[in-house]
Amino acid sequence: MDKDSIIQVGGDVEKALKGQYVINPKQVLQEAWQKTSSTRWSINIGLLFVLLIGMACSLVVGEYLGGVESVMANPEATMILNIVVTLVIWPFLAGVEMMGVLHAVGVKTQPKLVFAFLKRGSWVALCAVMTSVLISLGLQLLIFPGIFLAVVLSLTIPLVLEKRLTPGKAIILSLKALRFQWFNIFVVYLFMVLALVAALLPLVIAQTELMMFIASVLFIFSLSYIAPCYYNAKGILYREIFGMKLHAVAAESSVGNDTFVA
Repeated sequence: MDKDSIIQVGGDVEKALKGQYVINPKQVLQEAWQKTSSTRWSINIGLLFVLLIGMACSLVVGEYLGGVESVMANPEATMILNIVVTLVIWPFLAGVEMMGVLHAVGVKTQPKLVFAFLKRGSWVALCAVMTSVLISLGLQLLIFPGIFLAVVLSLTIPLVLEKRLTPGKAIILSLKALRFQWFNIFVVYLFMVLALVAALLPLVIAQTELMMFIASVLFIFSLSYIAPCYYNAKGILYREIFGMKLHAVAAESSVGNDTFVA
C-alpha cells in the first residue's frame, strides 16, 4: 500500500450531522475497558504532569491574588483563578484527550503527547473556556441545560485538534452532531461518574486514620483505571461519531502531529 495513502476510520462529519451513527453504551464501555489495561500508563503519566502544572499555576496565581484564603473568600478572584488555570492546563490536557482518540483507532501513545499540540494551544484554551462558560450558564439557569451542554460539547477539543476547526465551529459541530444520540452518550459518562463515586465512597465513610489511609490507596488505585477508561471512552465516541483520517503507515509508527490529518 502506498505510504501516503489515507484511510478513514469510524464515522465522518457529514454522516454525524445527519445523525447517521449509533452509540451503544455497553459496547463503548467494554471496548474502553479492554483498551485501558494496555494504555493506562501513558494517560496516567500525562494526567500527573497536567496535575502538577495545574497545582503550580494555582499556587502562583493564588499568591498573586492575595493568597489562597483571600481567593476562596472572593468569588471574582476565584473566577479569575479558574480561568487562568484553564488557559494554562488545557493545551497540555488536550494531549491526554488525543491519547484516547488515538487509542480508539489502534495507535499506541506515549506521555510526551501532552506536548504535541502546543502549537494549537491558544485555540484549545479558548475552546475550553468557551465550553466551560456555556456549561456554567446552563447549570445556573437550570441543571438539565448544563448537563445537556456538558454532553454535547464533550468532544470539542478533539475537533479543534484533529479536524483543525476553530473553537466556534467545533462547538457548533459538536452540538449539532451529538444531540442525535445524547442519551446514549450521557449513559457512557454517567457510568464513569458512578464509578468515580463508588471509588470515593470508602473515603467518605472512613472513620479512623488507618481506614482513611487504606481508602486513599484504594481510591488512587481505582482512579488509575477510571481516568484512562474515561478518556478511552471519549476517544471511542469520537471515532464512532466523527471518524478519523490516518496515514496508512502512520498507525504502525510513532505518534505525533503527523499521525493524523484533517
